[in-house]
Amino acid sequence: MKSQESAFFSELKSDLPAGLVVFLVAVPLCLGIALASGAPLFSGIIAGIVGGTVVALLSGSPLGVSGPAAGLAVIVLTAIQTLGYEAFLLSVAIAGVIQIVLGFAKAGVIGYFFPSSVIKGMLSGIGLIIILKQIPHAFGYDSDPEGDFAFKQIDGETTFSALEHMLSAITPGALLISVLSLGILILWQQPFIKKFKITNIIQGPLVVVTLGIIIQQVLMGTSWNLEPEHLVTLPIADGWGEFIGLFTLPDFSQWSNPAIWVTAITIAIVASLETLLCVEATDKLDPYKRLTPTNQELKAQGVGNLISGLIGGLPVTQVIVRSSANIQSGGKTKAAAFIHGLMLLGSVLVIPKLLNMIPLASLAAILIVVGFKLAKPSLFKEMARLGNKQLVPFVVTIVAILFTDLLVGIGIGMVVAIFYILLNNYKTPYFVEDKRKDAGVIHLELAEDVSFLNKASMLLSLKKLPKDSKVIIDATQTLHIDYDIKEIIMEYKANAAYKNIDLSFIGLNPETMDLESSSRKQKAGARIPVEPVD
Repeated sequence: MKSQESAFFSELKSDLPAGLVVFLVAVPLCLGIALASGAPLFSGIIAGIVGGTVVALLSGSPLGVSGPAAGLAVIVLTAIQTLGYEAFLLSVAIAGVIQIVLGFAKAGVIGYFFPSSVIKGMLSGIGLIIILKQIPHAFGYDSDPEGDFAFKQIDGETTFSALEHMLSAITPGALLISVLSLGILILWQQPFIKKFKITNIIQGPLVVVTLGIIIQQVLMGTSWNLEPEHLVTLPIADGWGEFIGLFTLPDFSQWSNPAIWVTAITIAIVASLETLLCVEATDKLDPYKRLTPTNQELKAQGVGNLISGLIGGLPVTQVIVRSSANIQSGGKTKAAAFIHGLMLLGSVLVIPKLLNMIPLASLAAILIVVGFKLAKPSLFKEMARLGNKQLVPFVVTIVAILFTDLLVGIGIGMVVAIFYILLNNYKTPYFVEDKRKDAGVIHLELAEDVSFLNKASMLLSLKKLPKDSKVIIDATQTLHIDYDIKEIIMEYKANAAYKNIDLSFIGLNPETMDLESSSRKQKAGARIPVEPVD
């Protein structure tokens, strides 16, 4: 692997096939998300093209892929119904400007505050959702569009009720294609197959898609024939003029409408959060463990949304399904994402009719394999081995994502993770040392950082100190102490006199409860400041 600073197409041998796989995955997702958002189908393709070209060029993420996001579908649907499509596009463009400002304001640091257990839960939760959502498509039950990852689907079903109803609406041709496709994809990963050099050039997903088209053609005219709803449905333009007509300009006359700005701020915040979450998750999946500059990513996404809104596209974010497909297909640099964007553009210009021959069952098989790799059983075993502090937020995040959506699930997982942080702070804000050589002396040594999170345990510990004892509160190791804690200690001074406790302090001013400068400077001097990644 060459350095990240090497030439853009330096890893073309790996990035070209990976970009092709991402392209095959992206086409139905772009169309499905547009349908779920109540927008023109071509708006999803526009967003995919912008995300794959403009954002890929500006981004610092080596493996992240951007495009329309399922997490924004509900917001987009409501905005279009309220504002109208052209006015909504103006909100998307304004949201892009807001994201650019957030990037320059260095708001990308927010991405580093998501616990690892929640990020891993997000990856596994998305993996399970992909599998559950694609099983109906594999059986030929295509009432819900690709890209709808919410628990309550736009077809009126839920994730689990769709699994039940698909059994009474199986399409034999689709089931045949998906079973054969899964078999090929599994076979393609076996060591004895990988010995053949042809497998490095021709990826399993390309074989699967080609086979699906051939089988679909063979089945035409039989009882197992696949109807149009079981195939990719890409808008077809007859000529350059009709193609240009598929693009839509925003309604700039609505710029003074307050609802436009509310929608823009909402899209900017949600899109930025989803991007930062996906950046963190993608970096964890990266076999080379490279770090994405998050502020640069916000700027790149902002430019992408500005352009997408100006030409009729949906909002874009970095998206984990396409990013993980890129990684699993061997992508090494951001050229893979760029190649997928070029392929999206080329496909709608040159081969839309060929793409419309691809069975959704073939793509379902590809996505099921992607989902399984995200939710590997080994990851569950690893989290269980780490104990409840890691396992519980991990499992809660997965379950919450399954029964709600990505952002709500992440929020619930964060609440549980923060609970464990609070619990840990409650238990260990400082340690108590009973100095046996000086009977009756209780030594309370404060931690390096004592915050308001330690209030409960501080109060409880002080309350338990026995009467007629000698207590020393030692702050020589402390760099920061919140006012809340100072207030508690000052109030305890009066209570200590009432209980005949001899209270003294080290490194702490007994009158103001401020840290003594000498000890603080000595301790601080040992610290080496680390600049955050930009």
